Amino acid sequence: MNCPLTGLVAGLDEAGRAPLAGPVVSSCVVWKGLPPVREKVNDSKLLTEKERNYYFGWILDNAYKVTIGLATSEEIERLNIHYASLLSMERAVQHAGLDLDLLVVDGLFPLKSVARSKPVVKGDRKCFFVACASIVAKVSRDRLMTVFDGAYPQYMWRKNKGYPTEEHKRAIETHGVSPLHRRTFRGVREFLT
Repeated sequence: MNCPLTGLVAGLDEAGRAPLAGPVVSSCVVWKGLPPVREKVNDSKLLTEKERNYYFGWILDNAYKVTIGLATSEEIERLNIHYASLLSMERAVQHAGLDLDLLVVDGLFPLKSVARSKPVVKGDRKCFFVACASIVAKVSRDRLMTVFDGAYPQYMWRKNKGYPTEEHKRAIETHGVSPLHRRTFRGVREFLT
């Protein structure tokens, strides 16, 4: 997995498109050229939680700048998950506040606000920069859902992170929906009638 580039190069990815609850979280990880020693980072979905946490710390210690942006459940409802994901990505890049030489975005769409934005399908598996962003977005969102679990323990978000597990669906059926649930998502909306 390599992207042999120089200058200020950033990877951009999101986590949390599929869950029934919580925000979608994006990360922009900026590197000043390639780090002298590169860990074997990969798509966060292919790593264990222990590996993700290790790489998360390594990225924070070594990257030039790391930012996140999010879109709330309410924004997901208003915009739809696709546009909310793009909004969270825009926010992550804005928080970086840098003139990037290249922004590598996971997926099909470039970020319109960045002139030198390059989309790469499955970028989190093909490009070091995007893989780093994938890890930071996933770990950040998981930790946020663990915090939310303190307010809504009945949904077991500490364990399921808001994803549509059977236990999460049963909890919605038993306890109803929380303010953090995505009401238009299948798995939630059937309990609102």
